[in-house]
Amino acid sequence: MTKKEPRPPIGVAHVVLETDRMEESAQFMRTIGMRPIFEGSPISVYEMRGGTHLILMLKDEVDAKEASFDLMVDDLHASHRKFKELGLNPSRIEARPKIDHEMFTVREPAGHVITIFSSHASDNPI
Repeated sequence: MTKKEPRPPIGVAHVVLETDRMEESAQFMRTIGMRPIFEGSPISVYEMRGGTHLILMLKDEVDAKEASFDLMVDDLHASHRKFKELGLNPSRIEARPKIDHEMFTVREPAGHVITIFSSHASDNPI
């Protein structure tokens, strides 16, 4: 980092999630707050904070499991309430004292479980 550019010089570009239910998974990502960049079949792209893109890839069969990534939000309790109101059936909020965070999970339409953490970003520009 330099004084001219206070952000870290590197970030996560893409994370991938396979789905056998593109339309439903795409709607889910929009509903939880991702910005559509490209929507199609067999690939859709959604933007998150920091410019990271989620790539949804259509597959005939999906082995639903825990997503290979997790997400974070600024206000975990507000997000949990919103997810409940939207009928997304989030798990209860759990404390993770060893890492000083709280979290809950939500299942997206293809069956993958996505963990949502309270924010752990520093106070510096990201």
